[in-house]
Amino acid sequence: MLMENKIRAELASCRLCPRNCGADRLNGKGFCGGGEKANIALVSLHPWEEPVIAGDKGAGTVFFSGCNLRCVFCQNYEISHESNKLKIGSEVSDERLAEIFLEQQARGAATLDLVTPTHYVLQIIHALDMAKEKGFRLPVVYNSSGYEKAETIEMLKGYVDVFLPDLKYYDSEAAKLYSGAEDYFSVAKIAIKKMVEITKPLTMQNELMIKGVLVRHLVLPGHRKDSMKLLEWLWQEFGEDIYISLMNQYTPMYRAKEFPKLKRTLTTFEYQSVVDYAYDLGFRKCLIQSEKASGEEFVPEWTGDNVL
Repeated sequence: MLMENKIRAELASCRLCPRNCGADRLNGKGFCGGGEKANIALVSLHPWEEPVIAGDKGAGTVFFSGCNLRCVFCQNYEISHESNKLKIGSEVSDERLAEIFLEQQARGAATLDLVTPTHYVLQIIHALDMAKEKGFRLPVVYNSSGYEKAETIEMLKGYVDVFLPDLKYYDSEAAKLYSGAEDYFSVAKIAIKKMVEITKPLTMQNELMIKGVLVRHLVLPGHRKDSMKLLEWLWQEFGEDIYISLMNQYTPMYRAKEFPKLKRTLTTFEYQSVVDYAYDLGFRKCLIQSEKASGEEFVPEWTGDNVL
């Protein structure tokens, strides 16, 4: 009951993310689109996540609806931006959320992969407490946009084993134009430092990451030099204390074709030049995609499977 009261108090004027919108989520929706209960679009075993979190059977993904960014190229835009309009996803109690975590474990998932979880941190903590009382033991992966408050990340200490943040932009103009968050890098770099602080040292077991930080970066067409600036910062700040994942899977979806540089897919040269730069900096804990994984066929169908 104490936890439930705390959740209600926090959600009455929500400031969990850098938007600080102060929305009363008990009686409406925040900037993120989230209300009082966690809204979930899909629960699945996902084989296409990085091998260090997917293992042999796949990561146990829980796709939450809503997002605090407004990325114009979002592949999951139907649930991140338009879930309320399209009525995708189902609201679940914290008790049901705990059951979902246990069910993913029973399916043989390598990890519990919480996708876009920021706006439901309080519900997730409550559900993890309940699930652990019933034998939940999977490594918990916090798979987010990187646009996080350090204070919210601190709340997850002891709950999250692996942080899987995006690091999208160095340039503030690109962040503003494409995601509506001019302060993206200045916010994300503080959040990622906090993630490393509370999970270090990076720990592997049977080729699976069970503790640490894996930073994802999607290389955007026409922005390889911005990618290189991000890599410079990551190397100077963390060196080999983190894993990085360089992705070539950009697909011009949602509103991308409204923006000249984003109308096309990534070239082999653009991607390989970023990979080579990472190697030259000294990165060896670097995951790359040898073949293009772009295309709408890689986007999940939001069927609501295993939610209710």
